Amino acid sequence: MNKNTLSHAIDRRNFLKNSLGAAAALGLAGQLRDQAARAATSAGSPAGNIVDVNVNLERWPFRKLYRDEVPHLLEKLRSLGIIEAWAGSFDGLLHKDIASVNARLAESCRRHGQGMLVPFGSVNPTWPEWEEDVRRCHEVFKMPGIRLHPSYHGYDLKEPRFKRLLQMAAERGLVVQLVAVMEDERTQHPLVNAPAINTAPLAELVPAIPKLKLVILNSGRGIRGLSTRWLTETSRVYHDISWLEGSECIGDLFKDNPAAANQTLFGSHAPLFQVESAVLKVRESELTPAQIQGISSVNARKLLPKV
Repeated sequence: MNKNTLSHAIDRRNFLKNSLGAAAALGLAGQLRDQAARAATSAGSPAGNIVDVNVNLERWPFRKLYRDEVPHLLEKLRSLGIIEAWAGSFDGLLHKDIASVNARLAESCRRHGQGMLVPFGSVNPTWPEWEEDVRRCHEVFKMPGIRLHPSYHGYDLKEPRFKRLLQMAAERGLVVQLVAVMEDERTQHPLVNAPAINTAPLAELVPAIPKLKLVILNSGRGIRGLSTRWLTETSRVYHDISWLEGSECIGDLFKDNPAAANQTLFGSHAPLFQVESAVLKVRESELTPAQIQGISSVNARKLLPKV
């Protein structure tokens, strides 16, 4: 992709100044859809099939967010060419009754999603009977995966119960989404201590669980240092782009580690982050049509075929 050939160019500074501008957002979305369509034509796949693997429903507990109502959020996702969104629940961070959280999530996806929202239930292995929550997610709510928040639930990745949780998910064929961090520590509520998790133990855990399908959400710059080993040793560890920062951030990651192109997913972290931000990251990076299509949907489909 040659930036000089793209019309209606828009830089990050102008985007940040006008992040709520519909015209700019739709212009970027059109470019991304056109690029994905060209890639899909050569790959024999349908165009415009962007899968957002990192969406949150319900209410962020610390402030009111723009587009935190499901219909409003879905409207924005659709306008940007996203046809499927893997959704967790903000309620899963602090609520004690995880079973009810997951029941509401499943119902909200069913009622509002029209097949677009794919629920990923919360599991907190520090609570009693957490194994039953895994079972319900799989057998009762028919969820294809679970989403974990260790920084909010008070455990680290060295604990035996975390390994057991990964093993249970792998045995059931569930995709595990591990959230590295939810919010920049500088903006967290003063009574909340939820720092980014230490993902180093995964270097030993992942090879020990061959059937594990793992997605690290909101990994940010940390994936640069850790991905080289993981992504070359196993094809089962993926990460999204939501916390990658800087112009050409995706292209730079691929230059550092070409194998990452096969395990990088489109994730917006909406509605905490603007969906347009993820679109712009793809737009700004020098990517091939195959890499664009991989990020947009192909890599996600390797983890989870269309449901």
